[in-house]
Amino acid sequence: MRFGVLGPVTAWTDAGTPVVVQGLKVRALLADLLVHEGRPVPADRLIDDLWGSELPGNPAGTLSAKVSQLRRAFEDAEPGSRALVRSGPAGYSIAVDSSNYDALRFDELLGAGAVDKALALWRGPAYADFADDAFAETAVARLTDLRLTALERAELPVVDLAALVKEHPLREGLRAAHMRALYRAGRQSEALESYEQLRELLLEELGLDPSPELVALQQSILAQELPHARSNLPAAVTELIGRSDALADIGSALGTSRLVTLTGPGGVGKTRLALASAAAAADRFADGVVLVEFAAITPDALSVADALTDAVQTALDLRDTDDSPVADRLAAVMGSRLLVLDNCEQIVEEVAALTDRLLAAAPGLRVLATSREPLGLAGEVVWSVPPLSVPPLSGGVEEVAECSAAQLFVNRAAAASRGFALTEETVADVAVLCRRLDGIPLALELAATRVRALGVRGLVARLDDRFRLLATGHRGAAPRQQTLHAMIDWSWELLSDEEQTVLRRLAVHADGCTAEAAAAVCGADDVLDVLVRLVDRSLVVPMEGRFRLLESVAAYCVDKLRAADELESTRQRHMAYYVSLAEEARPGLFGGEQSRWLQLLDEDSANFRTALDRAVATGQVELAERLVDALAWYWFLRGRYAEALRSLEAVPGSARAGAWRAGYLYLLGHPGAPAERDRWVDEADAMGQWWIANAASDVGELSTCLSLLEQALKGFEAEGNQWGVAAVLAARAKHAHVRADLSALYDDASRSIAIFRALGDRWGVLQATGWFGAHAELVGEFGEAERLHLEGVEAAEELGLWPEVASGLGMLGWTAIRQGQYESARRYGERALRLATEQGQRSIQALAELVLGFAARRTGALDEAAERLQALIDTARQQKEAVLYLSIVLVELGFVRELQGRSEEALKLHAESFRVSEEFESLRGMCWSLEGIAGCHPDKRLAATLLGSCAATRATENYLMAATEAEDLDRAVTAARSALSPADYEDAYTRGTALSLGEAFSLIRD
Repeated sequence: MRFGVLGPVTAWTDAGTPVVVQGLKVRALLADLLVHEGRPVPADRLIDDLWGSELPGNPAGTLSAKVSQLRRAFEDAEPGSRALVRSGPAGYSIAVDSSNYDALRFDELLGAGAVDKALALWRGPAYADFADDAFAETAVARLTDLRLTALERAELPVVDLAALVKEHPLREGLRAAHMRALYRAGRQSEALESYEQLRELLLEELGLDPSPELVALQQSILAQELPHARSNLPAAVTELIGRSDALADIGSALGTSRLVTLTGPGGVGKTRLALASAAAAADRFADGVVLVEFAAITPDALSVADALTDAVQTALDLRDTDDSPVADRLAAVMGSRLLVLDNCEQIVEEVAALTDRLLAAAPGLRVLATSREPLGLAGEVVWSVPPLSVPPLSGGVEEVAECSAAQLFVNRAAAASRGFALTEETVADVAVLCRRLDGIPLALELAATRVRALGVRGLVARLDDRFRLLATGHRGAAPRQQTLHAMIDWSWELLSDEEQTVLRRLAVHADGCTAEAAAAVCGADDVLDVLVRLVDRSLVVPMEGRFRLLESVAAYCVDKLRAADELESTRQRHMAYYVSLAEEARPGLFGGEQSRWLQLLDEDSANFRTALDRAVATGQVELAERLVDALAWYWFLRGRYAEALRSLEAVPGSARAGAWRAGYLYLLGHPGAPAERDRWVDEADAMGQWWIANAASDVGELSTCLSLLEQALKGFEAEGNQWGVAAVLAARAKHAHVRADLSALYDDASRSIAIFRALGDRWGVLQATGWFGAHAELVGEFGEAERLHLEGVEAAEELGLWPEVASGLGMLGWTAIRQGQYESARRYGERALRLATEQGQRSIQALAELVLGFAARRTGALDEAAERLQALIDTARQQKEAVLYLSIVLVELGFVRELQGRSEEALKLHAESFRVSEEFESLRGMCWSLEGIAGCHPDKRLAATLLGSCAATRATENYLMAATEAEDLDRAVTAARSALSPADYEDAYTRGTALSLGEAFSLIRD
């Protein structure tokens, strides 16, 4: 008999039949006994609980009658179960434990960390039909609280957590889970809003602040200290059987060793066990668990080492946007994380080298690898995955059922053939089959799919014939590998010709494919029905609209392709299809379908890499050129600059690739970028001209870039390419911002936004909105600037464009600086710096450091400000090209030195800043520089003249003087007025109003 209170109070027989308990008081008696979980309940207590003040005439006798009715109901349902209701000197009780009572089982599972299994026991509110009775109140409250605790620990979707937060708005654990889920879905802004909602509710209703733990979580989200995705482990489709001891051992090994490698032959279940072990250990790693799949990387890749780091970066959702060693940057962002490196055997030496480097540089990193051989590194724990335990040939049902191989086979066979079970009739054949297949999980699963057609006895008979037939064919392989090969071989021969053709041709894909891709590569119109049949036979694995082969099956099918003389022709169709797919996707990346196409290209990135490797290796230059040209913009949107450059360099003679390559060299800060630009710019079309100009703008080649933009604009207009027109306008807006040309900035940014919005291109809207927000900031519309930048951050988060998120955070920080909101500026700056560093965005790192340096100076932390600003200046001076941010950083450090009493250093910094601003034709920057000089120059008459010139220029150009700038200006004005008589000050000031900024600066040089 089993009992349940996690929902309506219910009893079932062991066979699962509901027990009918007649009468409300009898059911209440059952509920009351269950509340006490097997402990005796005095008769007086039961009487009070059931009748309260409305006592029956003979309370003790009536209670005894109700107990008898309950016993009779149990006995009628299941003979012998009346004894479950016991009576004794201390009262009545019911015999329950965790095996037959869901409340106790829930406690047990929750204590063991099996949160999902625990939650699966719930059928509704606890004691649903007696929840309002006084005797159940405490139990209901306890169980409900435990359920909420479990929900806080479960990996629930955002929508489910949002509903729970709405139902329990003041529960901090649920709020924390909601914030984490939002953050890990890329919705940082909403995560912070959720925190603010709770903070306001606590203050209004309880007069309390959020707990320190929740405040710490909010700070972690602000500082980007949580991973974007806690885990990318795939959900388990089937139950892991027979590996509980293995899970415990591997979990223990991960607790003491930083590298654990699961080894064993194909089909033994290394990957499945690794994924289950990683999921079980996930709570130990604050920065999450990440699966990196290496099966698609082969020794004939253009660069195995680069392909490995590309795979790790993609799994971590990182960008490779600078030319620093990728492994070093990967190590820098690992934190406390578990990497699962799957299928390492093809490239074990390269995997070992990368793993060794990461472990040495990232102390919080743990690695769980799967490979047919160890990585061979110091400190590696090698855990050989054994086959499942096989039963004795003469064992009975109970003995065979205890063996994990039999459990797996029966489980899968029952799924394939409804009604199949381990019985006296089937036990002998199941035992023979499990032993014959050596307990290899993949072999057992393949065999199970044939039970429906052959029955287990027929299956055993045919397997014996098969192994005798193949016994001489695989003598060079280990016995268990012979078994697996024979099992796959037998499954193969049971397929139709059509199924064999599709299965072997699927083997050329890397990391799976869609049904459409399978049809194209297999040379058929539609193969979906065939794929479904192959899935039913466990030869193909479905995964959310895609299909892939298991490693062992794929290796077998490649041999079959060679035997059929189809390997090269199938690879050729694979290349042709993925080149066509990339070309089909490219227009979609420039409009309203951008998000959908990005996701589709993400899913097939391994296939594109394989197609390019093969095209280059076989000398098919045209295919390679078409592929890299089609993917170049995708690589940019995904921040894969280094991968793009490597791929473009594989087709060195292509003019189209040359223009892309020049732009990527600029983005990566490569010194050879100008030479590559000069080599290809004359042959570039409008897209190439815009691309080079846009990429080169950050390194200060403004006049050359502006000329290229004007040429590109004419070309785009002639082509009728509205996207190109909008892209040029956004790039011109950036130049206008550097010059502080407010009217040009407004006109170009607003026109660009309108076109991009009409096209539905969210990346373009992001760019134009950023510059429109910059205009709002320049004219003092700080609220509008903040709104626009926040809008941009949220849109970038939804698209997964993390460099744009970092840029938007940096601009929010700068807007906060202009408003004097220095703590907010520091928070935005820290978030932007962490994300920009993670994504390798040097220009955005500089913006974030600038914000932090300004915030430090304005809050009196002069030493910190000087350190941050000087580091920016040192980096900029090392660049051969001019750096856009240099002038403003020089001015700010000049103010720091002035406040530190180091006026001579301040003068030099302001003077250098003026010369840089003059080169960029930035009148606004020149004003800042001269006002800085005025504040620390010993000649106060000259200072007054400089101030007059700046005031006249600001008035003419309509430059805003923000309150934070006014503080520095007021200091300079006060010093000059204090040193001069009013008449002398006015005379010098008036003289300055007639001078241009250049003329005023020449007075200093004179």
